[in-house]
Amino acid sequence: MNKNVKKLMAAVICAGVFGSAAAAEEIVLKVHHFLPPGATAHKSFIEPWCEKIHTESAGRLKCQIYPAMSLGGTPTQLFDQAKDGVADIVWTVPSYQGGRFPVTEVFELPFMTRSAEHSSPVVWDVLTKYAGAEYKAVKPLIFHVHDGAQIHTTNRQVKVLADFNGLKLRAPSRQATRLLTELGATPVGMPAPQVTEALSKGVVDGALLPWEVVPPLKVHEVVKFHSETDDSMPMLSNTVFVFAMNPAKYNSLPADLKKVIDANSGRAASAWVGKVWDEARVLGRKQAQDRGNPIHVVPPKELEGWMAAGDRVAAQWVEETAAKGFPAKEILEAARRGINQPSK
Repeated sequence: MNKNVKKLMAAVICAGVFGSAAAAEEIVLKVHHFLPPGATAHKSFIEPWCEKIHTESAGRLKCQIYPAMSLGGTPTQLFDQAKDGVADIVWTVPSYQGGRFPVTEVFELPFMTRSAEHSSPVVWDVLTKYAGAEYKAVKPLIFHVHDGAQIHTTNRQVKVLADFNGLKLRAPSRQATRLLTELGATPVGMPAPQVTEALSKGVVDGALLPWEVVPPLKVHEVVKFHSETDDSMPMLSNTVFVFAMNPAKYNSLPADLKKVIDANSGRAASAWVGKVWDEARVLGRKQAQDRGNPIHVVPPKELEGWMAAGDRVAAQWVEETAAKGFPAKEILEAARRGINQPSK
């Protein structure tokens, strides 16, 4: 065998080896969110999701998860971090940027949602149909809501409508702010990670938060009372979350890896995440009970007056959103219709 043939064979073998290595090269996705590692979002949703895409990609996709804003910035900046490529994937609350996501806010209207598992795929359906402009800068993978906000207070338990008077309560969104105002409280807007310090320093007298997030934020250790809506009624308030990917990062993936991401996105994935939150509700509530904190269940009859306030908030959202050129009534009807239908 002459030298030229040997060189050619060596080159072919080398190209094959390095070509295979390149094809199997591990792609690391930077995933950023605002809660601590002990939170449901991290340990029961993002970590399992990352493990699943790692397995289904035969190890070619891997996440590097950055909890508690450890990649830098604030919770309000997460959406733009996905847009700008600071992170490859983020989990965030779009409405932390008040007014930027008017269509999304339909699911944050008072008494809109029921279980997170049932409501989250409806959120996916409605937002992918009507809110495309709000999310054109990112690639939404999952939309979901949490297990419903309850009322957690330091010195006074909320049992009837009059108990709201004079209370400063943390509000997670614009629509929750409007609801608390209608109910007679003074709303104070802030992201969830700031709540515990605000409660302990007396900046607020209480907070609207889901049971799920109470243990990781240690809220049950700084409040004395909890009030929750009757299970037969819709949730007092809710928050929409998005798990979103940088479009350029997604588009850079080979076709087979795009399919892995796609298979773990969408309506079914949204329902799964909602179920995770429903299950976490039980544990969060139990930790408050174990501490001896009284939990008051507001009966349906009392909630009727609260819901009248919620109707005024919804009417305001319709007027405001329609003025921006959106079919607000149609969106609200689609959301309510989906929520009230049996699960698919």
